[in-house]
Amino acid sequence: MSRTFKRAVFGVSILLVALVFLGGMGPSRVRADSQPDGAYPEMEVYSEVLKKVQTDYVSDPNMNKVTVGALHGLLESLDPDSSYLTPEEYKAYKQQGNEGTAQVGLNISKRYGYATVVSVEPGSPAEKQQIQDGDIVEAIEGHSTREMSLVMIRLLLQGKPGTSVSISLVRPRKAEPDKIALTRAAASTPPLGETQYESSSILYLKPAVLSKERVNEIASRLKAMQKNGNKKVLLDLRDVAEGDEEQGVRLANFFLESGTIATLSGQKYTYEAFNADTSKFITGAPLVVLVNHGTSGPGEIVAAAVLDNKRGDVVGDRTFGEGSVQKTMELPDGAALILSVAKYASPLGKKIQDEAVTPNIVVAASQDNDDQSGEAKAPKPDDQLTKALDVLKQKSA
Repeated sequence: MSRTFKRAVFGVSILLVALVFLGGMGPSRVRADSQPDGAYPEMEVYSEVLKKVQTDYVSDPNMNKVTVGALHGLLESLDPDSSYLTPEEYKAYKQQGNEGTAQVGLNISKRYGYATVVSVEPGSPAEKQQIQDGDIVEAIEGHSTREMSLVMIRLLLQGKPGTSVSISLVRPRKAEPDKIALTRAAASTPPLGETQYESSSILYLKPAVLSKERVNEIASRLKAMQKNGNKKVLLDLRDVAEGDEEQGVRLANFFLESGTIATLSGQKYTYEAFNADTSKFITGAPLVVLVNHGTSGPGEIVAAAVLDNKRGDVVGDRTFGEGSVQKTMELPDGAALILSVAKYASPLGKKIQDEAVTPNIVVAASQDNDDQSGEAKAPKPDDQLTKALDVLKQKSA
C-alpha cells in the first residue's frame, strides 16, 4: 500500500477507535462468542472500501479528500449537530467572531443532508428576501452545504457588518433554486410582543428569543397580569429557535407548580431530571402555547412540558426537533470532533430531537397565495392564532 493510502486508513482508524472508546467499548470487551464487540469489525470494512476506491476507481482519487468526506459522513450520520472539523476548519471555528459577528437572520440546522432554515429573524436581511421556514440553503458562495458541517455553515453566514454572502435557496413549489445575495447586519432582537385580547382578559406574549433577559420580562408580565385584568395566557413560541434550554426549563416552570419539565441523558452523561420548583411557579391561569416548524430547542422544551403535564393546550404545527448537548474533542492532528453527548426528552420520555413536539390541536400555517402580479397583497389570515384564541375563550378563567 502507498503512504497516502496508509495515512487514509490510519486517519479513519484513529477516529473509530476514539468513538469506540467514548462509547465505552474498550479493547478488552469481547462478546461471549469471542467475536470483537462494537465497531472493530467495521474497521476492516472501512479499510477494504478505501483500498477498492484507490485501486479500482475510474481515476486516481485524492485520498485525503476521500478520507475527510468519510469522516464528515460518519459524524453527520449520528445527528445534524455532530461534526468533524479538519484542522483548518477547527482553527476557523475557534477564531469565530474575530472578523465580526453580523448575521443574515437565518437560524440553520441540517436536514436531508443540506442546510435547512429553522426560522427567520424578524426584520433581518433574510426576512426582507422572503426566506421562510423549511427553505433549503443548497449552497453558500457556490459550495454545496451537503459537504459542510453545520458549524461551518453557520460560520460562513456570519461576518463583518455590511459584507455580503451569496446563497442558493431551494423553495417549495419552485423547480430551480434562487440565487440570493444577503448583506450581513448587526443582529437586533425584536422586543417582547405583547397584545391584549377579549377585553384584556387574554394576555398574548411573543418572546422571539428565550434569553435570560427575555424570560425575565415574561416573568414580570405574568406577575402583573391580574392587576391588568388578564385572566388567561397565550404564549406564542412560533419561530422561537434562539436562546438556551435552561431558559426554556425556567419559562415552563412559571406555569408548572409540580411535575417534571424535561430530562437530559446520554451514554456517558449523568441523567438529569428538571423538576418544577414551587418557588418559581407564577400562574395557574388557563394557557395555550402556539408552535410551528420554526419552534426549536428551548421553545420545544416549554411546549413539551405543557403538553405532557396536561397544563394547557398546544396549537399549531409539529415543531422542528432540536435538543442536544455537544462536546468538542480535539484530535492530535489539530482536527476536532463536535459530538452530541446528551439529548433532552419530554416528561413522558420522548427525545425532542428525534420526535419533535406534535401539538394536541394541529393547525397548519396559513399559506401565501402565489400571485405574481406585483400588486400589494392583503395580509394573510393567521389561522393558528385564531384557533388558539378560540380554544382559550372556551376555558374557564
